[in-house]
Amino acid sequence: MNRGRLLAFIIVSVTVALVVIGTLVPTSSAFASAGGGTALLRPPSSPQVAVESLVEEISRKDWTAAYVSLANKNEFTEQDFVRDLNGTHPSLRSYAGLDGFDLRPLHASADGAEVRVDLRWSTIVGTYHEVRDLRVVRNGDQWQVAWPLVKEPRVPPQVIAVNYLRWDVIYRGPEDDWGAQDVESPHVRIVDMHPVERGGGLVLLGELLNEDVVPTFVTVKATLLAKNGSPIATEDAFDKMSHVLLPKQVTPFRIDFQNVRLSDVDNIRMDPSSSLIAASADPVIEIEDQKLTGLPQPALTGKLVDQSGQIVNIAHVLTTFYDNTGQPVWVSDGYADRALLPGTPVPFTTSLPADLSGRVSSYRVVTSTYSSDRFQ
Repeated sequence: MNRGRLLAFIIVSVTVALVVIGTLVPTSSAFASAGGGTALLRPPSSPQVAVESLVEEISRKDWTAAYVSLANKNEFTEQDFVRDLNGTHPSLRSYAGLDGFDLRPLHASADGAEVRVDLRWSTIVGTYHEVRDLRVVRNGDQWQVAWPLVKEPRVPPQVIAVNYLRWDVIYRGPEDDWGAQDVESPHVRIVDMHPVERGGGLVLLGELLNEDVVPTFVTVKATLLAKNGSPIATEDAFDKMSHVLLPKQVTPFRIDFQNVRLSDVDNIRMDPSSSLIAASADPVIEIEDQKLTGLPQPALTGKLVDQSGQIVNIAHVLTTFYDNTGQPVWVSDGYADRALLPGTPVPFTTSLPADLSGRVSSYRVVTSTYSSDRFQ
């Protein structure tokens, strides 16, 4: 490959690595939540104040203060409590910051109450929600939260046989006399693309195929052209596609343009690019219990199961929704907030706009995985 493509590949590879490694550097954000910072100044004299105080301690990662305040702390250790919130292995959850929360009382009596809390966690790839139903009990004139601990299952010692394809790339060294020839970039092709207007902007939906017999790192860029041939805007798919494709694999892509009307666009120039990359077919991620839920909040839910013997720190899920003619009507993505352990199901959700749910006839799910040991 020539120097330009090699440089582009290095830049994109570093970007992917930063998505993983960047989770190790939490970003600070304003903690806009019910109660603001006032819960810190009040004793837990009501179920709501007790929950607010606990959540604010969690937002500051003051694990000891949060653990000590719990009504059922004798049932587990502080380390168990921290692992429940952060995850046992590095993942998006491990270094997320609490961006806010919402409370909803479910039940109340003189000595107990149930409160549902919706925690909004901020990560480098966006926000995810975590809903917990908390039991709050009276202790004298104060209230304490009984934390509903969720323990990650422990993977037993075992031997997992692997049998998968792998492609390595040997580059020309400075002492090698290979002439002036470079490795040809893998052949990729856009097999479907169509624009739709959404929310005051323009969205390009499509699919890209790796036609070659070697793996490739792909990107897709689109330029909208006006009637006079001048460019209106240029965007790429970024995380709305799988970037590493094995031979004959297909990835969906979605490119969003803000504040652009389809009537202003005369032509669309698509620019897929590919670079040869070392890759393997492992880890294999099985997708189980897929279910498409309807209105009012349509979404595809399911479980990811790591069938390999390695830990997957970040799993990216892409869902393509099709109409009855096989044309994509939407592409949605999401991330598993916990690491995938071998043989342990982890739930996922990808959303669908409500007005498109009636057009969906089928769907296809693909995953991309990132493991921290690949970047060490």
